[in-house]
Amino acid sequence: MSHSHRRLFQVFLFVLLLAASAVADSTLTQSRPIGGDQKLVSPGDVFQLGLFSTANNTKWFLGIWFTVSPAAVVWVANRDRPLNTSSGVVALSGRGDLVLLDAASNNETIWSSNSSTLVTAGAVAQLHDNGNLVLADAAGAVLWQSFEHPTNTFISGMRSGRNLTTGALWSLSSWRSADDPSAGDHRYVMDTQGSPELHVWSKGRKKYRTGPWNGMRFSGIPEMTSFEDMFEFQFTNTADEVSYLYHDRDGTAVSRVVLNESGVMQRMVWDRRALAWNSFWSGPRDHCDTYGLCGAFGVCDMGDAVVCGCIRGFMPGSPAEWRMRNASGGCARSTPLQCAGGDGFYVLRGVKLPETHGSTVDGGATLAECGRRCLSNCNCTAYAASDIRGGGTGCIQWFGDLMDTRYVDDGQDLFVRLAKSDLEPTKTKKFVVVITAVILGFALLLLLLGFMIWRKARHSKEVTMFDEIMRGECPTYDFGIIRAATGGFCPKNVVGRGGFGIVYKGKMPDGQEVAVKKLSAENRVQGLKEFKNEVDLIAKLQHRNLVRLLGCCIQGSERILVYEYMSNRSLEAGDGVAGGGLEWPAQDGRRRGGPT
Repeated sequence: MSHSHRRLFQVFLFVLLLAASAVADSTLTQSRPIGGDQKLVSPGDVFQLGLFSTANNTKWFLGIWFTVSPAAVVWVANRDRPLNTSSGVVALSGRGDLVLLDAASNNETIWSSNSSTLVTAGAVAQLHDNGNLVLADAAGAVLWQSFEHPTNTFISGMRSGRNLTTGALWSLSSWRSADDPSAGDHRYVMDTQGSPELHVWSKGRKKYRTGPWNGMRFSGIPEMTSFEDMFEFQFTNTADEVSYLYHDRDGTAVSRVVLNESGVMQRMVWDRRALAWNSFWSGPRDHCDTYGLCGAFGVCDMGDAVVCGCIRGFMPGSPAEWRMRNASGGCARSTPLQCAGGDGFYVLRGVKLPETHGSTVDGGATLAECGRRCLSNCNCTAYAASDIRGGGTGCIQWFGDLMDTRYVDDGQDLFVRLAKSDLEPTKTKKFVVVITAVILGFALLLLLLGFMIWRKARHSKEVTMFDEIMRGECPTYDFGIIRAATGGFCPKNVVGRGGFGIVYKGKMPDGQEVAVKKLSAENRVQGLKEFKNEVDLIAKLQHRNLVRLLGCCIQGSERILVYEYMSNRSLEAGDGVAGGGLEWPAQDGRRRGGPT
C-alpha cells in the first residue's frame, strides 16, 4: 500500500470512528470500527470489549472484561504483541477478518482473527452477554469466536479440552504477571491420552492434576458435587470431542475460573454486595496435590504427619531418601507378580485415582469384568470404575506405575494388583486381631472374677474379725456419740498419732474424758489385726498402770477404740498429770511412753 493510499485509509477510518463514537453498540461491522476509548458493550451490558492499558499506560491490549469489574479481564487478543499507545483500531478487514490495527504505525496489523473463510461483505462481529465475541457471515454462520481461543480465564459456557477432528485445543495459559497479560509459565490443559483429566503444567513440568472425570466430577475434586446448586457441569467424551465446561445456574452470581500468575487454578465468584470477587475454590489445595510428591506406587495422606506412604505390598525404593522426607523416588514391590493364577487385588479406598495417561478405558464394561481383564493381562497393575454412578461401572486399567495417588474425602476405590503372599498378611492380621481380642477379653474376665472373689473373701475375713470382737467383752458405742465427743474428729483435739491411727481427746455426754483411737483407712488390713489384738489384750488384763478400755465402735468402714483419758506423767505417779501424750498398753502389758 502506497503512502497516499495509507493516508486515505486513515482518513476513512477516522470518519467511520466519528460516525460510531456517538453510540455504544454490541456489533462491529465493516463500516463501523472502534478505537481509542470506544467499546463494544454486550446487549445486557454484562461484558465490554475495548482497549485497556497496563504498566502505567505504556502497553495497550484489546480485551473483554466484566462491566461490573473492569479489572477482571477474561480474554486478550494481542497478549504477546502490545500497542505502545491507545491509537489502536478494531475493525473488520476487506476479507472479513477481525483485526487490531496500530493507527500510529501506518495501520500495521497487530492482531488478526485469521478466520479460514473468506467473506468480502456482510461479516459482523458481536459481543454476546455470555462474554463470547463472535464473528459471523451474513447468513449467521460462525467464522471465528473468542471462546475457541481462551487466554487465562474460563467463564460460563467456555470449553476446556480438545477437538479430536480438527486438533483444536482449548486450554489456558497464565499471564506473565498481574500487570502483563503476555503468556506466562503455566498452562491448564486437558490430557486425553487415557481417562480425560485436566493438568496444570509449570515451565514444562506437571504441577497439578484434577484426576479423571468419573461421571459426576473430577476424581480429585469431590467437593464439586457440593457446587451443583450454583454450577451445572458438562463433560463430553465422544469420537469427535473431549471437553469440559460449566454454566452458572440462573439466579446465581457470575463466576470465572482463572489460572493465575503462580500456576494456581481459582474459581472466583462475584459478590454483588461487596462488589468484589471471592475465591470459591483453588487447586492445588494442599501439599498432597503436588504432582508426584510420593512417587510411583506411593500414596499421600494429609492426615498423616509423614504425609507419604507406600501402597500395601510395596516398600520405599530408597529408605534413606524417605527418612529425609524425600519420597519422590516412590515405592517398589515387596514381591514380584506371579501372573498366571498367583495374583489378587488389594482395595485402596477413598483416593484420587492415579494419573491415567496411557491407561485404557472401556465405559461399557462392568467392574467385575474389569477385574477379570486385569488379571488376564500380566502387565495390568490396577483397575477402577470409570463412572461411579449406580455403584460403579466402566473400566479403567493401568499398565505400569501408579503415579500421584492421594486420599481424598469421598474418594474412589482403586484395585491394586499384588502377589497373593502380599495379600495374606491382611487376612492373617485380621485373624490375629480377633484371637488376641478374645484372649484379652477372657483374661480381663478372669481378672475381674478373681478381684470379686478376693474382695468377697476379704470382706468375709473382716466380718469374722468383727464378730469375734463383738463376742468379746467390749461394750459398743454409737458412732454419733463418738463423733460428737471429739467435735467431729476435730484436728485441734488430736493428742497423738500412731502407726495404725490417730488419737483424739473427747468428752462423753456424762462429762467423762476419753481417748478415742480411730483406725486409718490406709491401714485397714494390718490395722484390723492391731484393733483385735488391743481389744483382746485390754479386755483380759487389768492393772493400775494400764489405761482402761471403755468400749469400741464399729460402723460401716469405721473402726474405733475408746479408752479412759490419762495425762502423761511419770509411770510411778500414775496420777495423770498433763504431759502431752497418751500412754497405750504394749502387748506385754506394760505402759508405753507416748501414743502408738
